Amino acid sequence: MKPWMSPRTLCRWSCLLFLLLLAGFAVAQSGAQTPQADLPSAPSAVAMPKKQAPAPQATVPSVAPTAAPSASSTASGSSQPTPAQSPAEPADEKPVIPPPPRASDLQAPEEDPAAVIRTTVNEVNLVFTVTDKHGRFIKDLKQEDVQIQDNSRPVTQIRSFSSQTDLPLQVALLVDASNSVRDRFKFEQEAAIEFLNQIIRPNYDKAFVVGFDATPEVTQDFTDSSEALAKGVRSLRPGGGTAMYDAIYFACRDKLLKAQRTGPLRRAVILLSDGDDNLSHVSREEAIEMAERAEVIVYSISTNVSGNKGKGDKVLERISEATGGRAFFPFKVQDVADAFTEIQDELRSQYALSYRPPELRADGSYHPIQITALNPKNLRVRSRRGYYAPSPKKH
Repeated sequence: MKPWMSPRTLCRWSCLLFLLLLAGFAVAQSGAQTPQADLPSAPSAVAMPKKQAPAPQATVPSVAPTAAPSASSTASGSSQPTPAQSPAEPADEKPVIPPPPRASDLQAPEEDPAAVIRTTVNEVNLVFTVTDKHGRFIKDLKQEDVQIQDNSRPVTQIRSFSSQTDLPLQVALLVDASNSVRDRFKFEQEAAIEFLNQIIRPNYDKAFVVGFDATPEVTQDFTDSSEALAKGVRSLRPGGGTAMYDAIYFACRDKLLKAQRTGPLRRAVILLSDGDDNLSHVSREEAIEMAERAEVIVYSISTNVSGNKGKGDKVLERISEATGGRAFFPFKVQDVADAFTEIQDELRSQYALSYRPPELRADGSYHPIQITALNPKNLRVRSRRGYYAPSPKKH
């Protein structure tokens, strides 16, 4: 039986078939490469990096490296880049975002006010007077000649000590204008004017005038003008009841405590009254407390002309002694001027010191003070009897 195809013909067909298969494989390979050549112009490869150009960092040079690897990696048979892979460049975005503020930076401003408070509340300022048994002023004491106890504990940290005969003055003249002082009111006005003329120095000291009956009335505000102060005193007119405690409280809280203070000074209230209060809203002890808080010395001149110390005179003594001042009882009209002269001498014969209290706490408690003269002995020291610690900070 003859074969249907000769060996030569079979070989020819086999070669032809092999060439066809080889040609088909080449066509298929070229068809697979054609779409890959168009990838650099695809949105995911070029357009997305262009959107990042407005960022603060320079992005123009990075476009070419981004597109080239995409084409080469695809041609090598790796997975094609997806739209999510091309725009996600966390390494380029992070430097643009500023770092969040640190907690320590946010807390720093809150610590500054507390630091200021700690430096201001740990110091007590005192003005005091020393006299011998005859009432003569002692003006040559040294720091080692005095001893201080704060809340019954010895003070060891005295920061400053000096004999202050020339400190600036802030003086409040409080004149009782009630009916009870009508008899010698005119003379007291003139004595007060003379006192202010002598004690207030222009451009250095200041004073204001308050008349009180049922209510306190400022007839002359803070000034260093003797003429203005005299006008304020002469404008007072007697009449009505007596609210003496209210007047002291007002002068200390609303005037002296709020007055500008640039350094050491002496604050004093000169009180002319018979001491009989019948209309005040605050008590005697509340008036004393406010004077202590304002670091005010109260000198009182009684207007009682009966010749005997009455209940009102004892009130004046209590107020003056508690604040480090003195009470005067000029039973004769002519003695009023002498009382003003003694007050003037005392205001020019005082000591000033400051110290750090032992273990002062901001609890608002009252701290009694005791000053003793050690050398020479048997001397009398007058100062305010205590002070109030700072109140706790409210949150």
